[in-house]
Amino acid sequence: MCDKITDNLKMHLTDRKRPYICEVCDKRFTEYSNLKIHRRKHTEGKPYVCEVCQKRFSDANNLKTHLLTHTGEKPHICEMCNKSFIHTGDLKRHLRTHTGERPYVCEVCDKRFSDASNLKRHFRTHTGEKSYVCKVCDKSFACRSTLERHQKTHTGEKPFNCETCDKTFAHTGELKRHVRTHTGEKPYCCELCDKSFARKNTLDVHLRTHTDEKPYVCEVCDKRLAFASNLKTHLRTHTGEKPYSCEVCDKGFAHTGDLKRHMITHTREKPYGCKRCDKSFTNQSALDRHLRIHTAEKSYVCEVCDKIFLDPSDLKKHLRTHNKEKPYVCKVCDKKFSVARYLKTHLRIHTREKLYVCEVCDKKFSVGRYLKMHQRTHSGEIPFVCEVVMSVGTNNH
Repeated sequence: MCDKITDNLKMHLTDRKRPYICEVCDKRFTEYSNLKIHRRKHTEGKPYVCEVCQKRFSDANNLKTHLLTHTGEKPHICEMCNKSFIHTGDLKRHLRTHTGERPYVCEVCDKRFSDASNLKRHFRTHTGEKSYVCKVCDKSFACRSTLERHQKTHTGEKPFNCETCDKTFAHTGELKRHVRTHTGEKPYCCELCDKSFARKNTLDVHLRTHTDEKPYVCEVCDKRLAFASNLKTHLRTHTGEKPYSCEVCDKGFAHTGDLKRHMITHTREKPYGCKRCDKSFTNQSALDRHLRIHTAEKSYVCEVCDKIFLDPSDLKKHLRTHNKEKPYVCKVCDKKFSVARYLKTHLRIHTREKLYVCEVCDKKFSVGRYLKMHQRTHSGEIPFVCEVVMSVGTNNH
């Protein structure tokens, strides 16, 4: 024991396993030979030169390995999937995708990693260190590779080409992921349900559907969410931010899905078609409800009056006719509504928004049924006939 007093015992014990310290930069090493090679960066420079591209190296073995990038040789082969690699280290890291091994542990939070460099990057989330700075915009980054990727946003450089479709990419990782859209390869498999994915982060996100893990917490209301994108979207309910705007009427929306649905009010497009009767709908849920007409599925029954509904949301709305519940409140005038759609329509009284336009005379209306009524002034249609008047008229004849 050394009797040293420290705030981080784990880090201290790890340092004791790396007893060889560089006198110039204080970097620590487990082996003296590694320290010796490292010292050349400060003293001797890089005496080993590649004859092909003139790149210099401080160690002969590094030069030997580098030459394989020119010859295309990949001598290290995975016995499980036959994928080949230039470096033994790359093969070792690759094997962990098969074994699931994560030998590198964060001393602060015990999170495990399959690769030492990933642990190193992760550790900076605890220290807050961002030592790589962009010379163009002064933005700083925790990793050199992240800085290099960022710099391409200034240069617009995309040096990596897809051989199948000639699409270009700024980063090799992007090209690799893109190539899987052609090959259909999905190398990342879920051990719990055998579902496979083309990207590792998609697998990581999927795993939360099994663990029910919700690591993202809203700082305003403490609501927990499974995905960062969900948290970002949720925060807009607090900030009121609506970054997605309609190009036709400038109305803003918090979600892209809401904007897409809104656009249909302008285009009148109904892309969801029923294969049984050729009826079409503006959204998938409306089509799903309609399909129950064909399947005769009517499973939602009102306990008060025994009325049957195709959709649980329709039953929920119907129940409010019995209990008189009106949960949707106008923030402008406090008027209450039993259905969200009614509140939405009502709000147009305050905003003076008129989405429904007559194609004949360009007159605008805030409610769809008002437009329908108006259109009859052009067509002369009289859809509602009094049966009493009709019977009197017939008798007179």
